[in-house]
Amino acid sequence: MSTDASGGSELDTAVTVTPAAAEEAVSLMEGEGMDVDVGGLRLFVQQGGCAGLSYGMRFDTEPEEDDRVTEQHGLRVFVDPASMNYIGGSTLDYESGLQAAGFTVENPNVEAECGCGESFRT
Repeated sequence: MSTDASGGSELDTAVTVTPAAAEEAVSLMEGEGMDVDVGGLRLFVQQGGCAGLSYGMRFDTEPEEDDRVTEQHGLRVFVDPASMNYIGGSTLDYESGLQAAGFTVENPNVEAECGCGESFRT
């Protein structure tokens, strides 16, 4: 279930969060002393990268008024309306392995990605 910052209900989910991503983000937020009941992970799209757009993430203490707010597995995710046009329906995951660890975004809207997977075009 997702809501806008004012508490209004939305039928579609902005971003799906896997349990692994939620667990890692909540752990990082708690390590920073953030209140996970109010704050959350902001997922956004910015201009840049060789394919034109790239993902950005940061922790915010509270959502903006027009954000789409999704809460799954104890993690609140904030997405602004402009970014929602590019990442609506995406899945946020966390992968850890021998080579690397980090958050990944599986985006069904992507038409092309750069070779390193850091930027995309819709």
